[in-house]
Amino acid sequence: MTSTAHVDTFARDNLPPREQWPDLVFDLPHLHYPARLNAADELLDRALERGFAERTAIVAPSGLRWTYAELLQQANRIAHALVEDLGVVPGNRVLLRAPNTPLIAACWFAVLKAGAIAVPTMPLLRAKELTDVIVKAEVSHALCDARLAVELDNARAACPSLTVAWCATDAADGLEALARGKPPSFDNVRTAADDTAVIAFTSGTTGKPKGTMHFHRDLLAACDCWPRAILRATADDLFIGSPPLAFTFGLGGLLLFPLRIGAATLLLERPAPEALLAAIA
Repeated sequence: MTSTAHVDTFARDNLPPREQWPDLVFDLPHLHYPARLNAADELLDRALERGFAERTAIVAPSGLRWTYAELLQQANRIAHALVEDLGVVPGNRVLLRAPNTPLIAACWFAVLKAGAIAVPTMPLLRAKELTDVIVKAEVSHALCDARLAVELDNARAACPSLTVAWCATDAADGLEALARGKPPSFDNVRTAADDTAVIAFTSGTTGKPKGTMHFHRDLLAACDCWPRAILRATADDLFIGSPPLAFTFGLGGLLLFPLRIGAATLLLERPAPEALLAAIA
Protein backbone atom coordinates (compact mmCIF):
# COMPACT_ATOMS: atom_id res chain seq x y z
CA MET A 1 0.00 0.00 0.00
CA THR A 2 1.08 3.58 -0.67
CA SER A 3 2.19 5.75 2.25
CA THR A 4 -0.97 7.19 3.75
CA ALA A 5 -1.79 10.90 3.93
CA HIS A 6 -4.00 10.26 6.95
CA VAL A 7 -2.90 11.74 10.26
CA ASP A 8 -5.69 9.80 11.95
CA THR A 9 -4.90 6.26 10.78
CA PHE A 10 -8.00 4.53 12.17
CA ALA A 11 -9.19 3.32 8.76
CA ARG A 12 -5.93 1.77 7.64
CA ASP A 13 -5.33 0.32 11.09
CA ASN A 14 -8.67 -1.48 10.90
CA LEU A 15 -8.53 -2.92 7.40
CA PRO A 16 -8.93 -6.71 7.31
CA PRO A 17 -5.82 -8.81 6.69
CA ARG A 18 -4.70 -8.57 3.07
CA GLU A 19 -5.33 -12.26 2.44
CA GLN A 20 -9.02 -11.65 3.13
CA TRP A 21 -9.34 -8.96 0.46
CA PRO A 22 -11.10 -9.69 -2.83
CA ASP A 23 -8.97 -9.73 -5.96
CA LEU A 24 -8.92 -6.13 -7.19
CA VAL A 25 -7.95 -6.02 -10.87
CA PHE A 26 -7.04 -2.70 -12.47
CA ASP A 27 -5.59 -4.02 -15.72
CA LEU A 28 -7.56 -1.87 -18.20
CA PRO A 29 -5.58 1.17 -19.40
CA HIS A 30 -8.10 3.68 -18.04
CA LEU A 31 -7.88 2.07 -14.58
CA HIS A 32 -4.17 2.74 -14.14
CA TYR A 33 -4.54 5.35 -11.42
CA PRO A 34 -1.56 7.18 -9.90
CA ALA A 35 -0.34 6.24 -6.43
CA ARG A 36 -1.46 9.59 -5.02
CA LEU A 37 -5.07 10.33 -5.83
CA ASN A 38 -7.89 12.37 -4.30
CA ALA A 39 -11.27 11.40 -5.76
CA ALA A 40 -12.71 14.88 -5.16
CA ASP A 41 -9.85 16.39 -7.14
CA GLU A 42 -10.45 14.00 -10.03
CA LEU A 43 -14.23 14.36 -10.07
CA LEU A 44 -14.56 18.08 -9.42
CA ASP A 45 -11.36 20.12 -9.78
CA ARG A 46 -10.32 18.31 -12.95
CA ALA A 47 -13.77 18.93 -14.42
CA LEU A 48 -12.86 22.60 -14.70
CA GLU A 49 -9.59 21.67 -16.39
CA ARG A 50 -11.65 19.70 -18.92
CA GLY A 51 -13.67 22.81 -19.75
CA PHE A 52 -16.81 22.08 -17.71
CA ALA A 53 -16.68 25.18 -15.48
CA GLU A 54 -19.87 26.77 -16.82
CA ARG A 55 -21.74 23.54 -17.41
CA THR A 56 -24.56 22.71 -15.00
CA ALA A 57 -23.51 20.21 -12.33
CA ILE A 58 -26.43 20.07 -9.87
CA VAL A 59 -30.08 21.09 -10.15
CA ALA A 60 -32.74 21.21 -7.42
CA PRO A 61 -36.54 21.47 -7.83
CA SER A 62 -36.40 24.83 -6.05
CA GLY A 63 -34.76 26.27 -9.15
CA LEU A 64 -31.27 26.27 -7.66
CA ARG A 65 -28.72 25.43 -10.32
CA TRP A 66 -24.99 25.15 -9.65
CA THR A 67 -22.37 25.05 -12.35
CA TYR A 68 -19.27 22.94 -11.89
CA ALA A 69 -17.38 26.10 -10.91
CA GLU A 70 -20.01 27.01 -8.30
CA LEU A 71 -20.08 23.50 -6.84
CA LEU A 72 -16.29 23.54 -6.61
CA GLN A 73 -16.29 26.89 -4.81
CA GLN A 74 -18.94 25.69 -2.35
CA ALA A 75 -16.98 22.52 -1.62
CA ASN A 76 -13.74 24.48 -1.18
CA ARG A 77 -15.31 26.92 1.28
CA ILE A 78 -16.78 24.07 3.31
CA ALA A 79 -13.40 22.29 3.29
CA HIS A 80 -11.83 25.42 4.78
CA ALA A 81 -14.52 25.46 7.48
CA LEU A 82 -13.91 21.80 8.27
CA VAL A 83 -10.20 22.32 8.75
CA GLU A 84 -10.04 25.82 10.20
CA ASP A 85 -13.18 25.96 12.36
CA LEU A 86 -14.04 22.35 13.15
CA GLY A 87 -10.51 20.97 13.48
CA VAL A 88 -10.84 18.13 10.98
CA VAL A 89 -7.54 16.40 10.14
CA PRO A 90 -6.87 13.87 7.36
CA GLY A 91 -8.30 10.49 8.23
CA ASN A 92 -11.01 11.75 10.62
CA ARG A 93 -14.42 10.23 9.97
CA VAL A 94 -17.12 12.80 9.21
CA LEU A 95 -20.74 11.66 9.38
CA LEU A 96 -23.08 13.15 6.79
CA ARG A 97 -26.81 13.31 7.52
CA ALA A 98 -29.21 15.03 5.12
CA PRO A 99 -31.66 14.37 2.32
CA ASN A 100 -30.43 14.65 -1.26
CA THR A 101 -29.50 18.32 -1.60
CA PRO A 102 -26.82 20.29 -3.45
CA LEU A 103 -25.40 21.31 -0.08
CA ILE A 104 -24.81 17.76 1.15
CA ALA A 105 -23.18 16.95 -2.20
CA ALA A 106 -20.79 19.87 -1.66
CA CYS A 107 -20.16 18.61 1.89
CA TRP A 108 -19.26 15.17 0.55
CA PHE A 109 -16.63 16.65 -1.74
CA ALA A 110 -15.37 18.95 1.03
CA VAL A 111 -14.75 16.01 3.35
CA LEU A 112 -12.64 14.23 0.75
CA LYS A 113 -10.79 17.43 -0.16
CA ALA A 114 -9.78 17.79 3.49
CA GLY A 115 -8.41 14.25 3.42
CA ALA A 116 -11.10 13.03 5.79
CA ILE A 117 -13.43 10.06 5.36
CA ALA A 118 -17.11 10.51 4.56
CA VAL A 119 -19.54 8.38 6.56
CA PRO A 120 -22.91 8.93 4.83
CA THR A 121 -26.02 7.92 6.77
CA MET A 122 -29.64 7.44 5.76
CA PRO A 123 -31.96 10.29 6.81
CA LEU A 124 -34.38 7.76 8.33
CA LEU A 125 -31.87 6.35 10.83
CA ARG A 126 -32.87 6.72 14.47
CA ALA A 127 -30.62 7.57 17.41
CA LYS A 128 -29.67 3.96 18.18
CA GLU A 129 -28.60 3.24 14.61
CA LEU A 130 -26.69 6.52 14.43
CA THR A 131 -24.97 5.72 17.72
CA ASP A 132 -23.89 2.32 16.39
CA VAL A 133 -22.37 3.97 13.30
CA ILE A 134 -20.63 6.69 15.30
CA VAL A 135 -19.16 4.22 17.78
CA LYS A 136 -18.12 1.58 15.25
CA ALA A 137 -16.45 4.07 12.86
CA GLU A 138 -15.15 6.24 15.72
CA VAL A 139 -16.72 9.26 14.03
CA SER A 140 -15.26 12.56 15.25
CA HIS A 141 -17.40 15.08 13.35
CA ALA A 142 -20.87 15.30 11.83
CA LEU A 143 -22.47 17.58 9.27
CA CYS A 144 -26.22 17.35 9.75
CA ASP A 145 -29.20 19.03 8.12
CA ALA A 146 -30.87 20.97 10.94
CA ARG A 147 -34.22 19.45 9.98
CA LEU A 148 -32.84 16.05 11.05
CA ALA A 149 -31.37 17.27 14.32
CA VAL A 150 -33.50 15.37 16.84
CA GLU A 151 -32.16 11.85 16.31
CA LEU A 152 -28.54 12.99 16.07
CA ASP A 153 -28.94 15.06 19.22
CA ASN A 154 -30.26 11.96 20.97
CA ALA A 155 -27.29 9.96 19.70
CA ARG A 156 -24.84 12.56 21.03
CA ALA A 157 -25.77 11.58 24.59
CA ALA A 158 -23.74 8.40 24.06
CA CYS A 159 -21.08 10.17 21.95
CA PRO A 160 -20.16 13.31 23.92
CA SER A 161 -16.94 13.94 21.97
CA LEU A 162 -18.77 14.26 18.64
CA THR A 163 -18.40 17.70 17.03
CA VAL A 164 -21.52 18.67 15.07
CA ALA A 165 -22.05 21.44 12.53
CA TRP A 166 -25.65 22.01 11.51
CA CYS A 167 -26.38 22.85 7.88
CA ALA A 168 -29.46 24.06 5.98
CA THR A 169 -29.80 26.69 8.68
CA ASP A 170 -29.41 30.46 9.04
CA ALA A 171 -27.81 30.07 12.48
CA ALA A 172 -24.73 32.19 13.09
CA ASP A 173 -22.72 29.08 13.94
CA GLY A 174 -24.18 26.94 11.15
CA LEU A 175 -22.05 25.42 8.42
CA GLU A 176 -23.16 27.93 5.79
CA ALA A 177 -22.17 30.83 8.05
CA LEU A 178 -18.79 29.25 8.78
CA ALA A 179 -18.10 28.67 5.09
CA ARG A 180 -19.44 31.95 3.72
CA GLY A 181 -16.32 34.06 4.16
CA LYS A 182 -13.81 31.36 3.27
CA PRO A 183 -11.64 31.43 0.12
CA PRO A 184 -13.15 29.81 -2.99
CA SER A 185 -9.99 27.76 -3.54
CA PHE A 186 -8.53 24.93 -1.45
CA ASP A 187 -5.38 22.84 -1.59
CA ASN A 188 -6.69 19.29 -1.66
CA VAL A 189 -4.93 16.80 0.60
CA ARG A 190 -2.79 14.49 -1.55
CA THR A 191 -4.29 11.26 -0.35
CA ALA A 192 -3.03 7.87 -1.45
CA ALA A 193 -5.11 6.08 -4.05
CA ASP A 194 -5.61 3.36 -1.43
CA ASP A 195 -6.50 5.70 1.42
CA THR A 196 -10.07 5.20 2.56
CA ALA A 197 -12.43 7.87 1.20
CA VAL A 198 -15.82 6.53 2.31
CA ILE A 199 -17.07 4.20 5.02
CA ALA A 200 -20.50 3.03 3.88
CA PHE A 201 -22.60 1.01 6.29
CA THR A 202 -24.61 -1.96 5.10
CA SER A 203 -28.36 -2.10 5.71
CA GLY A 204 -28.11 -4.66 8.51
CA THR A 205 -30.74 -7.00 7.10
CA THR A 206 -28.67 -10.08 8.07
CA GLY A 207 -27.20 -8.71 11.28
CA LYS A 208 -25.67 -5.52 12.60
CA PRO A 209 -24.67 -3.02 9.89
CA LYS A 210 -21.06 -3.36 8.82
CA GLY A 211 -18.81 -0.50 7.81
CA THR A 212 -17.37 -1.09 4.33
CA MET A 213 -14.27 0.88 3.41
CA HIS A 214 -13.90 2.27 -0.10
CA PHE A 215 -10.60 3.73 -1.31
CA HIS A 216 -10.27 6.86 -3.45
CA ARG A 217 -9.34 4.73 -6.47
CA ASP A 218 -12.42 2.54 -5.89
CA LEU A 219 -14.74 5.52 -6.35
CA LEU A 220 -13.15 6.32 -9.70
CA ALA A 221 -13.15 2.68 -10.77
CA ALA A 222 -16.88 2.55 -10.02
CA CYS A 223 -17.28 5.41 -12.51
CA ASP A 224 -14.87 4.07 -15.10
CA CYS A 225 -16.16 0.48 -15.39
CA TRP A 226 -19.91 -0.24 -15.65
CA PRO A 227 -21.06 3.34 -16.46
CA ARG A 228 -18.44 3.71 -19.15
CA ALA A 229 -18.99 0.31 -20.75
CA ILE A 230 -22.74 -0.20 -20.29
CA LEU A 231 -24.55 3.00 -19.32
CA ARG A 232 -22.63 5.13 -21.84
CA ALA A 233 -24.08 8.43 -20.68
CA THR A 234 -22.74 11.67 -22.13
CA ALA A 235 -22.05 15.17 -20.84
CA ASP A 236 -25.40 16.29 -22.26
CA ASP A 237 -27.40 13.89 -20.07
CA LEU A 238 -29.31 14.78 -16.90
CA PHE A 239 -29.37 12.14 -14.15
CA ILE A 240 -32.29 11.69 -11.75
CA GLY A 241 -33.33 8.93 -9.35
CA SER A 242 -34.82 7.96 -6.03
CA PRO A 243 -31.93 6.46 -4.00
CA PRO A 244 -30.39 8.59 -1.26
CA LEU A 245 -26.80 9.78 -1.64
CA ALA A 246 -26.15 7.96 1.65
CA PHE A 247 -26.68 4.69 -0.26
CA THR A 248 -23.71 3.78 -2.45
CA PHE A 249 -26.08 3.16 -5.37
CA GLY A 250 -27.36 6.72 -5.02
CA LEU A 251 -23.88 8.16 -4.46
CA GLY A 252 -22.68 6.60 -7.69
CA GLY A 253 -25.76 7.00 -9.83
CA LEU A 254 -26.68 10.54 -8.76
CA LEU A 255 -23.32 12.17 -8.06
CA LEU A 256 -20.16 10.33 -9.04
CA PHE A 257 -21.24 8.94 -12.42
CA PRO A 258 -22.61 12.21 -13.83
CA LEU A 259 -19.74 14.36 -12.57
CA ARG A 260 -17.16 11.97 -13.95
CA ILE A 261 -18.37 12.76 -17.48
CA GLY A 262 -19.38 16.40 -17.10
CA ALA A 263 -23.12 15.69 -16.97
CA ALA A 264 -25.72 17.16 -14.59
CA THR A 265 -27.78 15.64 -11.78
CA LEU A 266 -31.19 16.62 -10.42
CA LEU A 267 -31.43 15.96 -6.67
CA LEU A 268 -34.83 15.42 -5.07
CA GLU A 269 -35.22 15.61 -1.29
CA ARG A 270 -38.44 13.58 -1.34
CA PRO A 271 -38.40 11.42 -4.47
CA ALA A 272 -41.93 10.02 -4.24
CA PRO A 273 -43.23 8.66 -7.57
CA GLU A 274 -45.29 11.79 -8.23
CA ALA A 275 -42.35 14.10 -7.57
CA LEU A 276 -40.04 11.95 -9.65
CA LEU A 277 -42.41 11.90 -12.61
CA ALA A 278 -43.03 15.64 -12.35
CA ALA A 279 -39.29 16.34 -12.33
CA ILE A 280 -38.73 14.10 -15.33
CA ALA A 281 -41.53 15.82 -17.21
